[in-house]
Amino acid sequence: MQNEKKTKKKRKKKEVEYLFAQSAKALDKSVGAAIKGGRVVARAAPMRRAGEYWEKLGPGLTTGAADNDPSGIATYSQAGAQFGTQLIWTTLFTFPFMALVQEQAARIGIVSGKGLAANIRHHYSQKTLITITVLLFSANTLNIAADLNAMSAGARLLIPWLSMETLTIFFALVSLLLQIFTSYARYSKYLKYLTLALLSYVITALSIHLNWTEVIQHTLIPSISFTKEQIFLLAAIFGTTISPYMFFWQTSQEVEEHVLKGETTIKIRQHMVNKTEIRDMRTDVWSGMFFSNMVAFFIFAAAAGVLYTHGITVATAADAAQALRPFAGNFAYLLFALGIIGTGLLAIPVIGGSSAYAVAESFGWRYGLYRKLKQAYAFYGVIIISMVIGVVANFFHLDPIKGLIYAAVANGLVAPIILFFIAHISHDKKVMGKYRSGMLSTSFMWTTIVIMTLSGIAAVTTLFL
Repeated sequence: MQNEKKTKKKRKKKEVEYLFAQSAKALDKSVGAAIKGGRVVARAAPMRRAGEYWEKLGPGLTTGAADNDPSGIATYSQAGAQFGTQLIWTTLFTFPFMALVQEQAARIGIVSGKGLAANIRHHYSQKTLITITVLLFSANTLNIAADLNAMSAGARLLIPWLSMETLTIFFALVSLLLQIFTSYARYSKYLKYLTLALLSYVITALSIHLNWTEVIQHTLIPSISFTKEQIFLLAAIFGTTISPYMFFWQTSQEVEEHVLKGETTIKIRQHMVNKTEIRDMRTDVWSGMFFSNMVAFFIFAAAAGVLYTHGITVATAADAAQALRPFAGNFAYLLFALGIIGTGLLAIPVIGGSSAYAVAESFGWRYGLYRKLKQAYAFYGVIIISMVIGVVANFFHLDPIKGLIYAAVANGLVAPIILFFIAHISHDKKVMGKYRSGMLSTSFMWTTIVIMTLSGIAAVTTLFL
């Protein structure tokens, strides 16, 4: 009898085990089938080519996406709200100049095996480099302060019970912790996928009823009214599109990518340069800059189609999100607000990092996000200090409009000086060898310098008119 009872208990246990096991087995089979199906899809030619293209994207994509920081979004939103689609042509006009500048910066990093500041230090005087670095650090810190303010304002649209100060500290801490304590291999992937946050602006614009005939017309045919407000906004657009921090970040990230491959010395990096690498870099950079300007185009279009049409002017990116809500609905409002936060999380580490690269290379310190905190205290210290200043500025109730103005003016003033050195170094045969820029590229570089110089002068002039 006892044996029969034991047998029955064992049978019941097995039955219960069998019942629970079936769901797990079904899941296991489903996952297995999904993986096999995924492999089949991945092996399909279009998907394979898309995967190969995505793998080629890196520093160029993240740098281009970071250019659409909250301050940039505010600038494009203001321009669209104030002048409709009249200035949307700038998104097309600036694209080749922006892409060419970033390509030259990337080329310098790949061929020389060093960052931009390290190259300037090697070929020009220390005083010149320190002056540039101080100007860059100042402009970047203003940008960080303005972006933290914009991110906090954007977050309060979704969680209004938290104060601006709390959110500012939170976003600064998140950016710092990720940048300092995450390995570069993982961190670069995080930045790469964070660029997809910018698609929220594309979706927002496409969800709104716009006059696309008018949008395309103003994109292809430039139009400008020489008023004080429009001249300043044009200067701000150029300043936020072709920004100095992008030059330093792009160059240094190319170096970091090579270090990740095991090319740990300058000589090894210089020796490993080849035409395929230069071609892949060009694909990455031009794709990234196209993506950046495409997003700017859709921000312009959304602001013009809704805000300008209804006579609404805005000062910040958060204002734009709030103003969209009554006319474009909660979906557009939510996407715009989330986009502000996402772009800020992408842009702030890039801006702070570019300052750290410039300062560390200027003084010959150990630098690089591939290094741990203990290996590069001074390098990470620059990032921490610039972030702390940005946070403190917001505790003094930073005026978002003034913050945006000063950041745009600072960028406009610093950019032509740094562009001058990029043009010289990229065309120097001693530095670049057979990979130096050609006459056409050099001509475009000098045209960009002239445009940015005029832009900087215009920005300063309008402040005193």
